[in-house]
Amino acid sequence: MRNGGRIAAAIDVLTDVLNRHQPVKSAARDWGKRARYAGSKDRAWVSGLVLDALRKKNSIGHAMGDDSPRGLILGALAHAWGWNIREIDDAMDEEHAPSKLTLQERERLVMAPDPSAPAHVRGDYPDWLALHLERVFGEEAVIEAQSMAVRADVDLRVNTLKVDAEKAAAPLKSAKAEPSKLLHNAFHIPARDPSEREASLESIPAYSKGWVEVQDAGSQIAAAAANAQPGEQVLDYCAGGGGKTLSLAAQMDGKGQIFAYDIDGRRLSALIPRLKRSGAHNVQLVHPSEPVQLDDLKGQMDLVFVDAPCTGTGTWRRRPDAKWRLKQNQLAKRIEEQTEILSKASEFVKPGGRLVYATCSFLIEEDEDRVAFFLADHPGFAEEDAGEAAIASGLLTDDGAAIVRRYRSPTGSVRLTPRRAGTDGFFFAVLRRRA
Repeated sequence: MRNGGRIAAAIDVLTDVLNRHQPVKSAARDWGKRARYAGSKDRAWVSGLVLDALRKKNSIGHAMGDDSPRGLILGALAHAWGWNIREIDDAMDEEHAPSKLTLQERERLVMAPDPSAPAHVRGDYPDWLALHLERVFGEEAVIEAQSMAVRADVDLRVNTLKVDAEKAAAPLKSAKAEPSKLLHNAFHIPARDPSEREASLESIPAYSKGWVEVQDAGSQIAAAAANAQPGEQVLDYCAGGGGKTLSLAAQMDGKGQIFAYDIDGRRLSALIPRLKRSGAHNVQLVHPSEPVQLDDLKGQMDLVFVDAPCTGTGTWRRRPDAKWRLKQNQLAKRIEEQTEILSKASEFVKPGGRLVYATCSFLIEEDEDRVAFFLADHPGFAEEDAGEAAIASGLLTDDGAAIVRRYRSPTGSVRLTPRRAGTDGFFFAVLRRRA
């Protein structure tokens, strides 16, 4: 495909995303089925442009004076990809391209960003979240939000049950992976140009062998705060697809027992092939259909890890379409769920044991507020220094240790963001049950 046809396709895909409320992956897949002639590079180009238009939807719409799919896609070419008028003109002259630029579009495409635009426009977030971001970040709210409106890097966790970081390094060179600056047993792949196709990690033998797992560095640091020890009894209370479960298993060197529980059996089933690939043999799935029942574990766990369902604001770089679907009533629902989950999960912690609460959200309402509410209602627990717990795991580099100490709250919890740490947005706190 030539660029003109690609631009037209991006407008079509974005129309489905905005008007039919489809996730980008679904809309792009549907377009790919209709456009059998499109190659993998074409699909990557189209998806990349749509995602960048969504990442900067407010600021591009404001700059263009047009937040229609056409206005956003043309604006993304200029304001996100850096195309000049001549490049856009040439593409619009091609066969299958959209109609040529209007005079207003030409004027808007060369305009500089408006420094007087409202904060939610400059920061590219829903306007109803303005007060929430100001509560977290204060005067730096816009700058923090802007760092969430760029393409995310890819982080890999080395599975130390099978290999060490030195041995894993060589086969990862083809993916241009670099040693992580934050974690010893991790690698980092810088974000590529959005028009380029991402390397398929599944095609790398190191991945198929179970040597590495895709896991954001922020998620890895949150798991490190659990500081799981060999021989412990551990419950991953909201295991989902099992990323934290696998991290904890590696920390425990396969010794002890991990119980992976999730209310959604379909999500939990996705963990089965990952467990097989990882070589983790000390994990048992907990679900009504499984022999091990949840109630049998009450008061028995050295560690309970709660990666709570949340609004996912910390993942906006990867899922920009979800940013615009988020509504106030969804936040309220998540807060209610988190309060209930944290209370129920605490029942499984034995005296002297610890409860780790984590979210991929930067909102205080889902983070510090939930911890404070829990502690007020459960005086048998006390908050500890989550930053020092992560450092004590031995998994963090000096740079990683410095970051968690710098962004540790007065109560001991830690919040990481793309701007602060180059990670997704993550919050984690460590709560100890009194002996």
